[in-house]
Amino acid sequence: MSVRLKHLDTRAPEALDKEATKIATQALLEKMRNQQKVLYAQKKYSLLVVLQGLDASGKDGVINNVFSGLNLLGCDVTAFKAPTETELSHDFLWRIHPHAPARGFIRLFNRSHYEDVLVPRVEQWIDQPTLHHRFNHINHFEQLLRDHDTLILKFYLHISREKQLERLNERLENPEKHWKHDEKDFAVRDRWDEYVAAYEDLFEQCGPDQPWHLIPADQKWYKEHLIAKVVTEALDQLDLRYPDR
Repeated sequence: MSVRLKHLDTRAPEALDKEATKIATQALLEKMRNQQKVLYAQKKYSLLVVLQGLDASGKDGVINNVFSGLNLLGCDVTAFKAPTETELSHDFLWRIHPHAPARGFIRLFNRSHYEDVLVPRVEQWIDQPTLHHRFNHINHFEQLLRDHDTLILKFYLHISREKQLERLNERLENPEKHWKHDEKDFAVRDRWDEYVAAYEDLFEQCGPDQPWHLIPADQKWYKEHLIAKVVTEALDQLDLRYPDR
């Protein structure tokens, strides 16, 4: 999956009707709720949603606005932060695997195992052979999950540099969002091109068997619509049915 992010739009097509799209999104969310009921009852498949993106691309918002209507009995969220000392003493997937969804469940990853081929690469904490070993381990890990009937949907929230700066500044100025502010976000922003290149490489290395969905993320309403559409269409491809008893 060869991608150059600078060539991809971060906004909706100009001709797209915002209000009509929002109405369509609500219908998709209702459909998703019904699909989850069957998924949970059948206990045959599971769904893993991976959310990746640069800071302020809206991962939290997707969780709140697309998935918050699901039944919490069958849906969990895991947010991966910088690994702890204990986690660093194990292989990099050690902290990930316990959070894979069981049959019948949906798990949302806010950041994921892909952080371990992004930050260490840009910060030069690992060498190229180690990086490529990690790509291979990720591909085998995801194949293991698929062999266990886990549907994996990977989303990259594609935000523009201008919109990111606007949102980071809003965190500074808006008291309700100031808790999200982290000076490190601006330091990472200074290495924008390096992170973009790292993402483009991982799309190619970890995309052929399990492609990424690259989602324009400057407009929340459009981003949420696309993700809801991808999820419902993917669940439609499963043989979802209520058990006989």
